[in-house]
Amino acid sequence: MATVLAGVLGAGAGDRMGSGGLTDPDAPSVQAQRILAGRFDAGDPQLVLLAEAPGSVDEPGAVAAGTALTDRVRGITGVRGVDSYWSPGRPESLRSEDGRVGLLLLRLDGDEDAAEAVAARVVDQAGGKRDGLTVRVTGAAQLDREVDAQAEKDLTRAELLTAPLTLLILVLVFGSAVAAGLPLLAGIVSIVGTLAVLRAITAVTDVSVFSLNLTTALGLGLAIDYSLFLITRYREELRAGRTVNDAIAVAMHTAGRTVLFSAVTVALALSALLVFPGYFLRSFAYAGIAVALLTAVVALVVLPALLAVAGHRINGLDLRGLLRRRRTTATRDWAQEGRWHRLAMAVMRRPILFTLATVALLTGLATPFAGVEFGINDHRTLPQASAGYQASEQLRTRFDSRETTATPIVLDGRVNDAALSDYAATVSLLPHVTRVDTALGSYARGKLVAPQSDASARFRAEDGSAWLSTVSDVEPISADGTALVERVRNLDSPALVLVGGDSATLVDTRDSIGERLPWAALIVIAATALLLFALTGSVLIPLQAIALSVISLTATFGAMVYIFQDGHLRGLVGDFTPTGWVDVTAPVLMFCVAYGLAMDYQVFLLSRIKEEYDHSGDNTQAVALGLERTGRLVTAAAVLIAVVLGALAISGITYLKMLGVGLTLAVLVDAFIVRALLMPALMRLFGDANWWAPDWLRRIHDRLGLRH
Repeated sequence: MATVLAGVLGAGAGDRMGSGGLTDPDAPSVQAQRILAGRFDAGDPQLVLLAEAPGSVDEPGAVAAGTALTDRVRGITGVRGVDSYWSPGRPESLRSEDGRVGLLLLRLDGDEDAAEAVAARVVDQAGGKRDGLTVRVTGAAQLDREVDAQAEKDLTRAELLTAPLTLLILVLVFGSAVAAGLPLLAGIVSIVGTLAVLRAITAVTDVSVFSLNLTTALGLGLAIDYSLFLITRYREELRAGRTVNDAIAVAMHTAGRTVLFSAVTVALALSALLVFPGYFLRSFAYAGIAVALLTAVVALVVLPALLAVAGHRINGLDLRGLLRRRRTTATRDWAQEGRWHRLAMAVMRRPILFTLATVALLTGLATPFAGVEFGINDHRTLPQASAGYQASEQLRTRFDSRETTATPIVLDGRVNDAALSDYAATVSLLPHVTRVDTALGSYARGKLVAPQSDASARFRAEDGSAWLSTVSDVEPISADGTALVERVRNLDSPALVLVGGDSATLVDTRDSIGERLPWAALIVIAATALLLFALTGSVLIPLQAIALSVISLTATFGAMVYIFQDGHLRGLVGDFTPTGWVDVTAPVLMFCVAYGLAMDYQVFLLSRIKEEYDHSGDNTQAVALGLERTGRLVTAAAVLIAVVLGALAISGITYLKMLGVGLTLAVLVDAFIVRALLMPALMRLFGDANWWAPDWLRRIHDRLGLRH
């Protein structure tokens, strides 16, 4: 009943979500855009219409059609203002270099959601073939619409792909169709519950539509992980001769406790995203915390009830005849026959060699990250076949990019003409600046080169404040572009300076993330260190775990640059458009999600090693037995969650594709290299020191920590 109610509440959650939220709402660049729109009725248009004529846009037929198109879009509800090539004055910057395309720049009312609704009306009423003109639509509102639609399409496709493939792998892992079905059921319940939570959150704050994709992938992946460990331990206890109730009790006391620790660890890792001001990153925290905790509740409350109902029928519908082999396996000497035990012992016989080799390999994989360049997503995050992508490419290639990417500078305060003239002349002398348009005319090379005209009045407000349009010869998303913003902000000015545009947005987003990144790292590291100390009573093991989890991310960061910045391996991961940079938010998001997943496996493995060490007091044997009894499960869980996360890699949105490829690689590297090789090598090198803690911490752990 609760699941049905959650399904009803969560239905349509995606319709209330946005695709923005990358920037700090209080950043100077955002303030500049807000003032430009509210005070000057200027700034970046939310929609851009490219109207292409068969010949010149100045031919009588094209002029008549363009004028009619301009009047039509002005009358669409939600359109606040229109600057058109076919307006009086025929601004040259709104005509393509070949003279066949004219632009209409639309400013819209309302927030992002309202703008997307207006964009839909504009496309319906003005797009396509119109009186001999071919009208294409782009701009932030239209691109957001297409991103939302593509994300929803990708989500459906990922679900259709992962569900049957995951079920097949679960059947191969468990052998029993009954046991294989329970993790999928747990995943569905946790996903539905999380959607209801996200739907409730949208009532009080903005949520990114991309969080839906993480909800599905992480919900299913964690549900499989947690169910896999609980069901495996339950079946192990049944094979040892325990009753159904006793087997459930032991499984809950051991694997269940580990599930709780793991869920809290994942939730804390993702909670670090809450320190960032943009709702894009915060949305992943909402989704991640909700899905981790709800999945734990399902695993610890719903799953035991299902196991009690299933009883010994948990092994029913044995599709591969594995039950007999597993019963035989359960009675063998784990220490002598297990392949994971043999691997662990082989590694621990040469710990220095394996440590150096794995660290060298991971360092090599991380090397491309040294050349990372940061940027912000543009239309190229969409598939090349999308209408918004094609229209944006037309805008980029057929118009003078210097005019279409001019940087606005707001002087927020009363500025007299003399001060404005001096300031504009100074800005025009900056490197790469070719022209500065103001209320007094246009400046270049420190001098007034064109007097004011009728169009100059738009640069001055009634309160005496002003803004300048700075035309430069640099790409906005580049080192030169961001350097220009910094130079402008460092100039002496007659009023408060607020710089807008893409370059300023990148600078502000990068600075905002950089300022808060230490706090996010502190939250993640401190929380996981405390949890692992409570689990193990050791000082060294939490430090090792944190270091190993960070190391497991190195391949992910290297792959982000090698594949998505530099454009390699497109035939392998699916076609996309390289931009020459990585989105500035991607490493932060990737770190928090991948760190949480890496620590997830760390908790399962350490819990079993600790259990064996408490029984035997032999560090080497505990590591070997712990790896033997969890190695197959961790590997299976890693493969399963890699399948689920890998489904993001088929997305048509480059950002989601990068997230899918990076997280899949992080999970596989962590399970097959870090946990299987590097971790046992390090634990062998440190020996019994792994379990050391000073007396005062030992006493705290004895009183407050958890014991097997």
